[in-house]
Amino acid sequence: MKIAVVSDVLGEENNGTTIAAMNLIRTLKAKGHEVRVICPDADKLGRDGYYIVKTLNVGPLNNYVKKNGVNIARPDKKVIHEALKDIDEVHIMVPFLVGCYVAKYCHKHNIPLSAGFHCQAENFSNHLFLMNAHHFNKGLYKFFYRHLYQYCDAIHYPTQFIKNTFENVVGVTPGYVISNGVNRQFNRDIPKKHINDGLFRILFTGRYSKEKTHIVLLKAVNKSKYRNRIQLIFAGEGPQEDKIRTYASKHLPIQPVMKFYSRTELLEVLGSVDLYVHAAEIELEAISCLEAISCGLVPVINNSPRSATKYFALDDKNLFNCNNSKDLASKIDYWIGHPKEKEQRSLDYSDFAKQWEFDKCMDEMEKMITICANSKAHVQTTD
Repeated sequence: MKIAVVSDVLGEENNGTTIAAMNLIRTLKAKGHEVRVICPDADKLGRDGYYIVKTLNVGPLNNYVKKNGVNIARPDKKVIHEALKDIDEVHIMVPFLVGCYVAKYCHKHNIPLSAGFHCQAENFSNHLFLMNAHHFNKGLYKFFYRHLYQYCDAIHYPTQFIKNTFENVVGVTPGYVISNGVNRQFNRDIPKKHINDGLFRILFTGRYSKEKTHIVLLKAVNKSKYRNRIQLIFAGEGPQEDKIRTYASKHLPIQPVMKFYSRTELLEVLGSVDLYVHAAEIELEAISCLEAISCGLVPVINNSPRSATKYFALDDKNLFNCNNSKDLASKIDYWIGHPKEKEQRSLDYSDFAKQWEFDKCMDEMEKMITICANSKAHVQTTD
Protein backbone atom coordinates (compact mmCIF):
# COMPACT_ATOMS: atom_id res chain seq x y z
CA MET A 1 0.00 0.00 0.00
CA LYS A 2 0.87 3.66 -0.31
CA ILE A 3 0.59 5.09 3.21
CA ALA A 4 1.11 8.68 4.30
CA VAL A 5 2.20 9.40 7.87
CA VAL A 6 1.52 12.97 8.98
CA SER A 7 3.46 14.27 11.97
CA ASP A 8 3.31 17.96 12.92
CA VAL A 9 6.01 17.15 15.48
CA LEU A 10 8.87 14.90 14.40
CA GLY A 11 12.45 16.04 14.94
CA GLU A 12 14.81 14.16 17.23
CA GLU A 13 13.65 10.95 18.91
CA ASN A 14 13.52 12.58 22.33
CA ASN A 15 9.78 12.36 22.95
CA GLY A 16 7.12 9.66 22.81
CA THR A 17 5.29 10.99 19.75
CA THR A 18 8.40 11.16 17.59
CA ILE A 19 9.56 7.72 18.71
CA ALA A 20 6.11 6.25 17.94
CA ALA A 21 6.05 7.95 14.52
CA MET A 22 9.53 6.79 13.52
CA ASN A 23 8.86 3.24 14.75
CA LEU A 24 5.71 3.10 12.63
CA ILE A 25 7.45 4.57 9.57
CA ARG A 26 10.37 2.14 9.77
CA THR A 27 8.09 -0.83 10.39
CA LEU A 28 5.73 -0.09 7.49
CA LYS A 29 8.68 0.35 5.14
CA ALA A 30 10.20 -2.93 6.34
CA LYS A 31 6.89 -4.65 5.61
CA GLY A 32 7.08 -3.50 2.00
CA HIS A 33 4.74 -0.51 2.03
CA GLU A 34 5.52 2.79 0.32
CA VAL A 35 5.54 5.38 3.10
CA ARG A 36 5.30 9.13 2.51
CA VAL A 37 6.03 11.32 5.51
CA ILE A 38 4.64 14.83 5.88
CA CYS A 39 6.57 16.75 8.54
CA PRO A 40 8.24 20.15 9.20
CA ASP A 41 11.85 18.96 9.60
CA ALA A 42 14.16 20.79 7.20
CA ASP A 43 17.00 18.33 7.89
CA LYS A 44 14.96 15.67 6.07
CA LEU A 45 14.59 17.77 2.92
CA GLY A 46 15.58 15.72 -0.13
CA ARG A 47 15.25 12.36 1.62
CA ASP A 48 13.18 9.85 -0.32
CA GLY A 49 9.55 9.80 0.76
CA TYR A 50 9.69 12.95 2.93
CA TYR A 51 7.48 15.93 2.15
CA ILE A 52 8.56 18.98 4.14
CA VAL A 53 6.08 21.66 5.16
CA LYS A 54 7.03 25.01 6.65
CA THR A 55 7.11 25.84 10.34
CA LEU A 56 4.93 28.27 12.21
CA ASN A 57 6.45 31.52 13.46
CA VAL A 58 5.08 32.10 16.97
CA GLY A 59 7.08 35.26 17.61
CA PRO A 60 8.19 35.61 21.24
CA LEU A 61 7.36 31.94 21.87
CA ASN A 62 9.88 30.65 19.30
CA ASN A 63 12.60 30.23 21.94
CA TYR A 64 10.22 28.38 24.25
CA VAL A 65 9.21 26.01 21.45
CA LYS A 66 12.87 25.44 20.56
CA LYS A 67 13.67 24.71 24.21
CA ASN A 68 11.07 21.91 24.07
CA GLY A 69 12.96 20.40 21.14
CA VAL A 70 10.16 20.56 18.55
CA ASN A 71 9.04 22.43 15.45
CA ILE A 72 5.44 23.50 14.92
CA ALA A 73 4.28 22.76 11.39
CA ARG A 74 1.86 24.80 9.31
CA PRO A 75 -0.13 23.53 6.31
CA ASP A 76 1.51 23.85 2.91
CA LYS A 77 -1.22 22.90 0.47
CA LYS A 78 1.03 22.28 -2.51
CA VAL A 79 3.31 19.92 -0.57
CA ILE A 80 0.41 18.12 1.12
CA HIS A 81 -1.57 17.62 -2.08
CA GLU A 82 1.50 16.17 -3.80
CA ALA A 83 2.15 13.78 -0.90
CA LEU A 84 -1.45 12.54 -0.91
CA LYS A 85 -1.72 11.92 -4.64
CA ASP A 86 -2.95 8.35 -5.29
CA ILE A 87 -2.50 7.45 -1.61
CA ASP A 88 -4.25 4.37 -0.18
CA GLU A 89 -4.37 5.39 3.48
CA VAL A 90 -3.35 8.31 5.69
CA HIS A 91 -2.28 8.07 9.33
CA ILE A 92 -2.04 11.26 11.43
CA MET A 93 0.03 11.37 14.62
CA VAL A 94 -1.27 14.47 16.46
CA PRO A 95 -4.25 16.87 16.25
CA PHE A 96 -2.25 19.97 15.32
CA LEU A 97 -2.53 22.34 12.35
CA VAL A 98 -1.22 20.11 9.55
CA GLY A 99 -2.95 17.00 10.87
CA CYS A 100 -6.27 18.82 11.10
CA TYR A 101 -5.93 20.20 7.57
CA VAL A 102 -5.09 16.75 6.20
CA ALA A 103 -8.06 15.20 8.02
CA LYS A 104 -10.49 17.60 6.34
CA TYR A 105 -8.80 17.04 2.99
CA CYS A 106 -9.12 13.25 3.35
CA HIS A 107 -12.77 13.57 4.31
CA LYS A 108 -13.48 15.78 1.30
CA HIS A 109 -11.61 13.50 -1.11
CA ASN A 110 -12.80 10.15 0.26
CA ILE A 111 -9.35 8.99 1.41
CA PRO A 112 -9.28 6.37 4.23
CA LEU A 113 -7.98 8.01 7.39
CA SER A 114 -6.63 6.82 10.72
CA ALA A 115 -5.04 8.82 13.50
CA GLY A 116 -3.10 8.11 16.65
CA PHE A 117 -4.01 9.54 20.03
CA HIS A 118 -0.61 10.65 21.32
CA CYS A 119 -1.52 13.93 23.00
CA GLN A 120 -3.32 14.20 26.31
CA ALA A 121 -5.05 17.53 26.81
CA GLU A 122 -2.73 18.23 29.73
CA ASN A 123 0.36 17.81 27.52
CA PHE A 124 -0.81 21.01 25.82
CA SER A 125 -2.54 22.88 28.65
CA ASN A 126 0.43 22.64 31.03
CA HIS A 127 2.27 25.10 28.77
CA LEU A 128 -0.55 27.59 29.40
CA PHE A 129 -0.50 26.95 33.18
CA LEU A 130 -3.92 25.29 32.82
CA MET A 131 -2.94 21.66 33.44
CA ASN A 132 -5.45 21.33 36.26
CA ALA A 133 -8.25 23.30 34.59
CA HIS A 134 -10.80 20.49 34.09
CA HIS A 135 -13.20 22.40 31.84
CA PHE A 136 -10.39 23.74 29.67
CA ASN A 137 -8.96 20.24 29.17
CA LYS A 138 -12.40 18.87 28.39
CA GLY A 139 -12.80 21.64 25.83
CA LEU A 140 -9.47 20.67 24.25
CA TYR A 141 -10.67 17.10 23.74
CA LYS A 142 -13.79 18.44 22.04
CA PHE A 143 -11.57 20.63 19.87
CA PHE A 144 -9.40 17.62 18.92
CA TYR A 145 -12.51 15.66 18.00
CA ARG A 146 -14.11 18.45 15.98
CA HIS A 147 -11.00 19.20 13.92
CA LEU A 148 -9.51 15.72 13.47
CA TYR A 149 -10.93 12.61 15.08
CA GLN A 150 -14.52 12.95 13.84
CA TYR A 151 -13.18 12.38 10.32
CA CYS A 152 -11.31 9.17 11.16
CA ASP A 153 -12.21 5.67 10.02
CA ALA A 154 -9.96 4.30 12.80
CA ILE A 155 -8.31 5.79 15.89
CA HIS A 156 -5.23 4.27 17.51
CA TYR A 157 -5.25 4.52 21.32
CA PRO A 158 -2.01 3.34 22.99
CA THR A 159 -3.96 2.43 26.16
CA GLN A 160 -7.51 1.65 27.22
CA PHE A 161 -7.10 4.48 29.73
CA ILE A 162 -6.78 7.20 27.08
CA LYS A 163 -9.57 5.66 24.99
CA ASN A 164 -11.89 5.83 27.98
CA THR A 165 -10.74 9.36 28.83
CA PHE A 166 -11.47 10.66 25.33
CA GLU A 167 -14.72 8.77 24.80
CA ASN A 168 -16.07 9.97 28.13
CA VAL A 169 -15.98 13.44 26.57
CA VAL A 170 -16.88 12.87 22.90
CA GLY A 171 -18.73 9.54 22.83
CA VAL A 172 -17.97 6.23 21.11
CA THR A 173 -15.25 6.26 18.43
CA PRO A 174 -13.87 3.67 15.95
CA GLY A 175 -11.02 2.89 18.32
CA TYR A 176 -8.26 0.28 18.44
CA VAL A 177 -6.23 -0.13 21.65
CA ILE A 178 -2.66 -0.98 20.62
CA SER A 179 0.47 -0.26 22.62
CA ASN A 180 3.29 1.62 20.91
CA GLY A 181 5.36 -1.43 21.85
CA VAL A 182 8.69 -2.09 23.56
CA ASN A 183 11.71 -2.51 21.32
CA ARG A 184 13.13 -6.03 21.44
CA GLN A 185 16.47 -4.65 22.70
CA PHE A 186 14.87 -4.01 26.09
CA ASN A 187 14.81 -7.40 27.83
CA ARG A 188 16.01 -9.11 31.00
CA ASP A 189 19.16 -10.36 29.25
CA ILE A 190 20.74 -6.91 28.90
CA PRO A 191 24.26 -6.82 30.41
CA LYS A 192 24.17 -6.09 34.15
CA LYS A 193 26.84 -3.87 35.62
CA HIS A 194 26.47 -3.46 39.37
CA ILE A 195 28.65 -0.69 40.73
CA ASN A 196 30.02 -1.54 44.19
CA ASP A 197 30.18 1.96 45.64
CA GLY A 198 27.40 1.71 48.23
CA LEU A 199 24.95 3.83 46.24
CA PHE A 200 21.36 2.83 45.44
CA ARG A 201 20.53 4.08 41.96
CA ILE A 202 17.00 5.12 40.94
CA LEU A 203 16.12 5.84 37.31
CA PHE A 204 13.27 7.98 35.97
CA THR A 205 13.02 8.42 32.20
CA GLY A 206 10.91 11.31 30.94
CA ARG A 207 11.03 14.84 29.60
CA TYR A 208 11.82 17.52 32.15
CA SER A 209 8.33 19.01 32.01
CA LYS A 210 5.82 19.97 34.67
CA GLU A 211 3.43 17.05 34.16
CA LYS A 212 6.23 14.54 34.73
CA THR A 213 6.51 15.84 38.34
CA HIS A 214 10.21 15.17 38.89
CA ILE A 215 9.90 17.39 41.97
CA VAL A 216 7.85 14.71 43.77
CA LEU A 217 10.68 12.21 43.39
CA LEU A 218 13.25 14.78 44.53
CA LYS A 219 11.21 15.50 47.67
CA ALA A 220 10.76 11.77 48.31
CA VAL A 221 14.50 11.14 48.23
CA ASN A 222 14.97 14.06 50.62
CA LYS A 223 12.55 12.34 53.04
CA SER A 224 14.06 8.86 52.65
CA LYS A 225 16.01 7.36 55.54
CA TYR A 226 18.52 6.30 52.87
CA ARG A 227 18.88 9.81 51.38
CA ASN A 228 22.66 9.78 51.88
CA ARG A 229 23.12 6.83 49.53
CA ILE A 230 20.47 7.40 46.82
CA GLN A 231 21.69 8.45 43.38
CA LEU A 232 18.93 9.71 41.07
CA ILE A 233 19.30 9.40 37.31
CA PHE A 234 16.95 11.53 35.23
CA ALA A 235 17.12 10.35 31.62
CA GLY A 236 15.74 13.10 29.41
CA GLU A 237 15.81 16.81 28.68
CA GLY A 238 13.38 19.70 28.76
CA PRO A 239 12.35 23.11 30.13
CA GLN A 240 12.25 22.15 33.82
CA GLU A 241 15.95 21.28 33.98
CA ASP A 242 17.03 24.40 35.89
CA LYS A 243 14.26 23.98 38.44
CA ILE A 244 15.22 20.34 39.06
CA ARG A 245 18.90 21.19 39.46
CA THR A 246 18.14 24.08 41.81
CA TYR A 247 16.03 21.95 44.15
CA ALA A 248 18.59 19.13 44.15
CA SER A 249 21.50 21.48 44.90
CA LYS A 250 19.67 22.87 47.92
CA HIS A 251 18.22 19.68 49.41
CA LEU A 252 20.03 16.51 48.28
CA PRO A 253 23.46 15.33 49.42
CA ILE A 254 24.02 13.45 46.13
CA GLN A 255 23.24 15.39 42.96
CA PRO A 256 21.18 13.67 40.24
CA VAL A 257 22.67 12.65 36.92
CA MET A 258 20.71 14.50 34.22
CA LYS A 259 21.28 13.53 30.60
CA PHE A 260 19.51 12.58 27.39
CA TYR A 261 20.74 9.07 26.61
CA SER A 262 20.93 7.34 23.25
CA ARG A 263 19.28 3.92 23.10
CA THR A 264 22.63 2.17 23.54
CA GLU A 265 23.51 4.38 26.52
CA LEU A 266 20.07 3.89 28.08
CA LEU A 267 20.44 0.12 27.90
CA GLU A 268 23.70 0.44 29.82
CA VAL A 269 21.99 2.60 32.44
CA LEU A 270 19.11 0.14 32.78
CA GLY A 271 21.63 -2.59 33.46
CA SER A 272 23.27 -0.64 36.28
CA VAL A 273 20.38 0.84 38.31
CA ASP A 274 18.48 -0.68 41.25
CA LEU A 275 14.93 0.72 40.96
CA TYR A 276 12.72 2.52 38.45
CA VAL A 277 10.37 5.30 39.63
CA HIS A 278 7.78 6.77 37.28
CA ALA A 279 6.69 9.96 39.01
CA ALA A 280 4.62 11.48 36.18
CA GLU A 281 1.13 12.69 37.08
CA ILE A 282 0.02 12.94 33.43
CA GLU A 283 0.85 9.97 31.23
CA LEU A 284 -0.80 8.45 28.17
CA GLU A 285 1.22 5.24 28.19
CA ALA A 286 4.90 5.63 29.27
CA ILE A 287 6.90 3.30 27.06
CA SER A 288 9.91 4.27 29.19
CA CYS A 289 8.34 2.48 32.16
CA LEU A 290 7.60 -0.59 30.03
CA GLU A 291 11.19 -0.58 28.79
CA ALA A 292 12.41 -0.57 32.38
CA ILE A 293 10.22 -3.43 33.57
CA SER A 294 11.02 -5.40 30.40
CA CYS A 295 14.64 -5.27 31.54
CA GLY A 296 13.60 -6.60 34.95
CA LEU A 297 13.56 -3.37 36.94
CA VAL A 298 10.99 -3.16 39.71
CA PRO A 299 8.91 0.04 39.34
CA VAL A 300 7.27 2.44 41.74
CA ILE A 301 4.56 4.36 39.87
CA ASN A 302 2.45 7.44 40.54
CA ASN A 303 -1.11 6.27 41.23
CA SER A 304 -2.52 9.29 39.43
CA PRO A 305 -6.08 9.30 38.05
CA ARG A 306 -4.66 11.01 34.96
CA SER A 307 -2.03 8.39 34.16
CA ALA A 308 -2.23 5.06 32.35
CA THR A 309 1.09 3.94 33.81
CA LYS A 310 -0.43 2.88 37.14
CA TYR A 311 -1.94 -0.14 35.39
CA PHE A 312 1.57 -1.53 34.89
CA ALA A 313 1.92 -2.09 38.66
CA LEU A 314 1.50 -5.67 39.87
CA ASP A 315 0.59 -4.67 43.44
CA ASP A 316 0.34 -1.74 45.86
CA LYS A 317 4.03 -1.91 46.75
CA ASN A 318 4.68 -0.65 43.24
CA LEU A 319 2.36 2.34 43.53
CA PHE A 320 2.53 5.54 45.54
CA ASN A 321 -0.33 7.89 46.36
CA CYS A 322 -0.68 10.60 43.72
CA ASN A 323 2.05 13.22 44.14
CA ASN A 324 2.59 12.17 47.78
CA SER A 325 6.35 12.39 48.33
CA LYS A 326 6.10 10.91 51.84
CA ASP A 327 4.37 7.79 50.53
CA LEU A 328 6.85 7.54 47.66
CA ALA A 329 9.72 7.76 50.17
CA SER A 330 8.24 4.87 52.13
CA LYS A 331 7.95 2.72 48.96
CA ILE A 332 11.54 3.50 47.98
CA ASP A 333 12.71 2.63 51.49
CA TYR A 334 10.75 -0.64 51.35
CA TRP A 335 12.50 -1.84 48.20
CA ILE A 336 15.91 -0.76 49.45
CA GLY A 337 15.26 -2.76 52.60
CA HIS A 338 13.97 -5.89 50.84
CA PRO A 339 16.54 -6.84 48.16
CA LYS A 340 15.53 -10.53 47.99
CA GLU A 341 11.89 -9.67 47.31
CA LYS A 342 13.00 -7.11 44.72
CA GLU A 343 15.08 -9.77 42.98
CA GLN A 344 12.07 -12.10 42.68
CA ARG A 345 9.77 -9.26 41.59
CA SER A 346 12.27 -8.43 38.85
CA LEU A 347 11.54 -11.78 37.17
CA ASP A 348 7.79 -11.26 37.53
CA TYR A 349 7.95 -7.89 35.82
CA SER A 350 10.08 -8.96 32.85
CA ASP A 351 7.58 -11.77 32.20
CA PHE A 352 4.62 -9.41 32.65
CA ALA A 353 6.04 -6.99 30.06
CA LYS A 354 6.13 -9.57 27.25
CA GLN A 355 2.57 -8.63 26.26
CA TRP A 356 3.93 -5.31 24.94
CA GLU A 357 6.50 -6.81 22.58
CA PHE A 358 7.24 -4.45 19.71
CA ASP A 359 6.75 -6.79 16.75
CA LYS A 360 3.34 -7.91 17.96
CA CYS A 361 2.21 -4.32 18.44
CA MET A 362 3.46 -3.27 15.01
CA ASP A 363 1.62 -6.19 13.41
CA GLU A 364 -1.54 -4.90 15.05
CA MET A 365 -0.86 -1.38 13.73
CA GLU A 366 -0.43 -2.68 10.18
CA LYS A 367 -3.65 -4.68 10.54
CA MET A 368 -5.55 -1.59 11.72
CA ILE A 369 -4.25 0.50 8.82
CA THR A 370 -5.12 -2.27 6.33
CA ILE A 371 -8.65 -2.57 7.70
CA CYS A 372 -8.97 1.20 7.51
CA ALA A 373 -7.77 1.28 3.90
CA ASN A 374 -10.33 -1.37 2.96
CA SER A 375 -13.16 0.10 5.04
CA LYS A 376 -14.69 1.90 2.12
CA ALA A 377 -14.40 1.67 -1.63
CA HIS A 378 -12.52 4.88 -2.25
CA VAL A 379 -11.88 6.73 -5.42
CA GLN A 380 -10.09 9.98 -4.77
CA THR A 381 -11.87 13.01 -6.02
CA THR A 382 -10.04 16.09 -7.22
CA ASP A 383 -10.64 19.75 -6.67
